[in-house]
Amino acid sequence: MAQVFEIMRALQDDVAASRMEQERMQADLAASQGRNEELNRVNEELSKTLQAQKERVAEERVAPPLSPPMPFSSEIMGAVVPPGLVGVKASFTGVEDPETHLRAFHTQMMLSGGSDAVYCKLFMSTLSGIALDWFVSLPDGHITSFQQFSKLFMEQYIVNRAPPVVSYDLFDVRQNQGESLRDYLSRFGARVVRLPSKDEDMLVHAFKKGVLTGPFSESLIRNRPSTFAEIRRRAVAHIVAETVVSEKRGSAIPTKLRAGPSRSQQPMRVHEGKEGKKA
Repeated sequence: MAQVFEIMRALQDDVAASRMEQERMQADLAASQGRNEELNRVNEELSKTLQAQKERVAEERVAPPLSPPMPFSSEIMGAVVPPGLVGVKASFTGVEDPETHLRAFHTQMMLSGGSDAVYCKLFMSTLSGIALDWFVSLPDGHITSFQQFSKLFMEQYIVNRAPPVVSYDLFDVRQNQGESLRDYLSRFGARVVRLPSKDEDMLVHAFKKGVLTGPFSESLIRNRPSTFAEIRRRAVAHIVAETVVSEKRGSAIPTKLRAGPSRSQQPMRVHEGKEGKKA
């Protein structure tokens, strides 16, 4: 009987041990499943992170570069330059005369036209070098009109402005030895167009004082012109006449002088002529 009890006790111990082993295995399985779920969650988060990084890199590749500061107002920036508009050829680097540049810009824009905002954008396109650096350094949204833009431009580069020409400066323009009348007239006329006001008597007197002594200057003394326009017309006529005469002299070929006079055209000696007359 005792042996039976021992056997039953041993069986109960085995069952209990087996049950504990099953519980331990179930706990290990649950822990393993938990670890697997954690690994899956980590893998999923890592995949999302990698995907986000790929998308961010792709966006950075196609994203446009950051725009530099823009002194134009939003209204000017929003204006569209017509595609058929003729581009301005004038260029300003920061060392030229600002007034001359503005005048050249206005002259070219007269052909194409455009709104005030278009004027601002096209004028900006003529700036380069240190002039463009100056423009970019202006505060954002500072420029609201072309009048303001051109005023700021003139104030910045006023030191480059050429001194104004006055009438008495014309007396310093003199025709150099060997200089053609055409070149002297061109130099003198370039000074005249820069005068703010023109005194015709002074223009005539200054030109006469500067031109070299010769047939043309003598003609001005004999027949005094009243305006510089008259001087220009007479000078052009004189230049054309001199050109024609020069061409004729260059193309003339003295064939008779080179061949010598023929026998039939021998000149009569003086004494022979006298004797013939006496006979």
